[in-house]
Amino acid sequence: MITFNRILAFLFSLLAVNTANAQWVYTAEDSVTIEHLLRQPSYGERGTLFFARQLLNRPYVAHTLEGNPVEMLVVNTRELDCTTLVETVVSLTLCSYRNDTTFAAYCRQLQQLRYRHGRLDGYPSRLHYFSDWIRDNTRKGLIEEVQTPTSPFTAVQLLNINYMSQHPQSYEALRRQPGLLPVIAEQERRLTGLRFRYIPKHNVGNSREMHDAVSDGDIIAITTSKAGLDVAHLGFAVWRPDGLHLLNASSIHHKVVIEPMTLGQYLDQHPSFTGIRVIKVLRP
Repeated sequence: MITFNRILAFLFSLLAVNTANAQWVYTAEDSVTIEHLLRQPSYGERGTLFFARQLLNRPYVAHTLEGNPVEMLVVNTRELDCTTLVETVVSLTLCSYRNDTTFAAYCRQLQQLRYRHGRLDGYPSRLHYFSDWIRDNTRKGLIEEVQTPTSPFTAVQLLNINYMSQHPQSYEALRRQPGLLPVIAEQERRLTGLRFRYIPKHNVGNSREMHDAVSDGDIIAITTSKAGLDVAHLGFAVWRPDGLHLLNASSIHHKVVIEPMTLGQYLDQHPSFTGIRVIKVLRP
């Protein structure tokens, strides 16, 4: 049955095309879902883990931000990959902290997170590398990465970033607009040489140090030894009696899940995974 709210959302989506928000791409279902999530009652903290759990079992689909002839703000709650899951959940959380419950407020927050300085200005303005995403959103005061020099953060990641410029055929926008390659390569150059502390995977256990370092709902960025990359996968921390688990949009399970194995076991399943960086979402 088509509800009154869905009709209103559909009319709003048509209206947006003729406004300054014509760069937003979404469906009526997306706008209804976002406002429902922001307005539903809860009996505890409406933080990242609260919203991430609402998205469990949503299908995993890669490359949902691609395919538009020009860069646009894509809102897709129906299909998620690891990055869009994190951006969706963090945007919902920040809106909830401010008691902003409208779809328009959510879209503005999502744009703030996804784009350099919060400005949507073509494909290169998107924060493609997660280290860049962390730095830019730290400057905005939205997040904070844990960079303590003490255990369990006993390893240092030295960035050597060039994956996109070395593999442009893997990116639709770069295949379509090869003139963007020098811009992307310059962004990679600015990241190369930066150092970040992380927890090596042999330290990712059920220790007191890990409990002190990682809280439920923290963003987990999995570091990688794959050439040219900084981060291979993303998710949210979930503590269970047997240890730390990862809530993520999984290409293996084809949906958003809490991994049944511990994060330490999960990391050991992937030889190129080297450890985790830990990012906390800040209250405004």
